[in-house]
Amino acid sequence: MKKYRIGKMKKRTVSTALAAIMFMMACMPVFAQGENTEAAEETAVASENTEESRPFLALGADLKESEKAVVLDLLGLSGADLSGYDVITITNEEEHAFLGDYVAADVIGTRSLSSVLVEKREAGHGVVVTTKNISYCTTGMYRNALITAGLEDADITVAGPFSITGTAALVGAMKAYSVMTGEEISQESMDAATNELVVTGELADSIGDSDKVEELIALIKQQVIENNLDSEEEIRDAIKKGAEELNIELSDADIDKIISLMDKISGLDLDIDAIKNQAKELYDRLSDLNVDTDGIMEKIGNFFSKLVDAIVKFFESL
Repeated sequence: MKKYRIGKMKKRTVSTALAAIMFMMACMPVFAQGENTEAAEETAVASENTEESRPFLALGADLKESEKAVVLDLLGLSGADLSGYDVITITNEEEHAFLGDYVAADVIGTRSLSSVLVEKREAGHGVVVTTKNISYCTTGMYRNALITAGLEDADITVAGPFSITGTAALVGAMKAYSVMTGEEISQESMDAATNELVVTGELADSIGDSDKVEELIALIKQQVIENNLDSEEEIRDAIKKGAEELNIELSDADIDKIISLMDKISGLDLDIDAIKNQAKELYDRLSDLNVDTDGIMEKIGNFFSKLVDAIVKFFESL
């Protein structure tokens, strides 16, 4: 009888323990969600506490009032909101001055329409780009070029009053960031950034895959800066290896364009860590969430592993 009662007790205890484990496992998603929520809230608070200056809005100087209203609406703003923003304008003359060496005058046009909202963020945030009514330049193209220009930790939103290429918006983003932070962007950096945007767009047209081209440029740029590649032979070799890795076929003309671009980039004083950290989304395609979900689940897994071990040891001691 005693043996039977102990066996029965074991069964009851095992059932209770298993029920407890099942309950806690059912709570795991909620626990993880709570951790994620807390982390997100902490990030939001940190963002609010470390934001250095007011947002900057760079508006195309030739926007009609009706077009301006469309742009502001796309940016989530209204006339009343502008009191909390520093507003500058971008002229068509400025667009031609920056883009003239790389884009045909008729493509740049005679009206400045691209508008950009620039919001400085906390260290480590990276460069995050959103586009509205932009038909040609992708978010990756902007991000790559802006990193080359030296921008760090900012949210950039580019908008047009209707579908436009958006090439000239790069000028507004660089000017707004420079005025906002007080950090002068060198002429060489602006030129390299503009060149990069145009080359990336041309390659995307000829290859037919903008994502792969963005990844290729980011990868080569990292190799050039990290390994101090400055000879044409070294850069050409890096380009060929990158293209092979990403399964991209480049013509000799394509390679020459990239070599010319990287020759300019190699002469810039760029932070390799910033290049790695801020461009990694282009070729890693990592999650956009800034939450260490793997770390959270690892902690949970360790907890349950220890719990099960303790239960097993308990029954072995009976």
